[in-house]
Amino acid sequence: MLGVFSGSIVSAPDELVAAGCRTPSPKTKAAELVNRFVRNNPSAVTVQIGDDVQLAFTHDRESILQPRSFAVKDEIFCLFEGVLVNLGSLLQQYGLPKSSNEVLLVLEAYKTLRDRAPYPPSHVVGHLDGNFAFIVYDKATSTLFVATDQYGKVPLYWGITADGCVAFADDAELLKGSCGKSLASFPQGCFYSTAVGELRCFENPKNKITAIPAPEEEIWGATFKVEGPVMLAGTK
Repeated sequence: MLGVFSGSIVSAPDELVAAGCRTPSPKTKAAELVNRFVRNNPSAVTVQIGDDVQLAFTHDRESILQPRSFAVKDEIFCLFEGVLVNLGSLLQQYGLPKSSNEVLLVLEAYKTLRDRAPYPPSHVVGHLDGNFAFIVYDKATSTLFVATDQYGKVPLYWGITADGCVAFADDAELLKGSCGKSLASFPQGCFYSTAVGELRCFENPKNKITAIPAPEEEIWGATFKVEGPVMLAGTK
């Protein structure tokens, strides 16, 4: 899956900008990144949302244990990859039909978060039990919400393209070609929300997240780490 967002939606993380400047490497613009994704995945589905957002996904080469799905409701778009083991109980909690899948649940959870503001994002994401990564874009509020599970079972990466767009994908090699060293693995158990304005750990929202410059031989420009002891506060 792939999500690309212009600078008017999300500001490029300073740490990734610095990593790219420290070790200059070839980059391409966002349009070329999306085109390459489509070339590599002939059955890909792409969605253009205004001038600032592009989403794409494919079922090609997906794992049975990590299926990809896409849904949109009330101008809220979601790309989801993975499986929730507590899906049944969460569907009941949110009043959704038993036939609903993970992507529909995340859409409803996000909508609940938005409409009950200031409902803590960590509380909603912290109740998701399973292996997952997702990208939510709310067109009505121009809000981006991205998260991964606490074990990092579903890979997610983010980087900055040549024209300053922030891209998220489950394929590191795809992003490397367009983001160079302005690239990092999205930290497990964390979420990024433009409404909050920063990267946070949903288990321990108050813990600081720092970016450590990666060695030259690494594909990444930086590695994000959550400071402090690991606690499951986010699920309480």
